[in-house]
Amino acid sequence: MRDDELVGVARLRWQWLEENQGTASTTEEEFVPAFVTWAQDNRSSHRCLVVVDDGVVVGMAWLAIYQRVPSPSNMHRFSGDLQSMYVVPDRRDSGLGGQLIDAVVRLADELGLKPLTVNSSGRAISAYVRGGFVTSPGLLKAEFAR
Repeated sequence: MRDDELVGVARLRWQWLEENQGTASTTEEEFVPAFVTWAQDNRSSHRCLVVVDDGVVVGMAWLAIYQRVPSPSNMHRFSGDLQSMYVVPDRRDSGLGGQLIDAVVRLADELGLKPLTVNSSGRAISAYVRGGFVTSPGLLKAEFAR
C-alpha cells in the first residue's frame, strides 16, 4: 500500500463496518484521518496489501506482525495474523480475495513468520483453505463479553 492509497483503505474499513456491524462510535469524517494516522504510525507491525482498479482501492488485507517469546534456538521469533481482509461486494468471487490471501502468505513467508493465522467468517473459510490455511486443533481462543 502506498501513502496515497491510505484514505481509500480507511474507507474500505468503514464500508466493512457498515456491511457487517452497522454501528460506529464515530463518524466517517472523524474515522478516516484517525485511521490514516494509525496506519502510518503502525507500519512496522501492520502491513497492508491492496488491490487497486483504475485508481480506486477495491480490496485490502492486513498482515499483523507479532514478536514472540525467544527460544534457546531462535531469539528472534515472529508470527503473523491475516486481518481485516475485505473486497468490495461487486468485485467478490472474481479471484481478488484469493490474490490478496496469496500475497499475504508470500509476504509472511518472506518475513519468516511462523505461524500465520487468520480468524475467518464462515463465508470466507473456503478461500483461506484454498490459500493454504488448515484447521489447527492446537489453536484456541478466549472470547470475553464486553
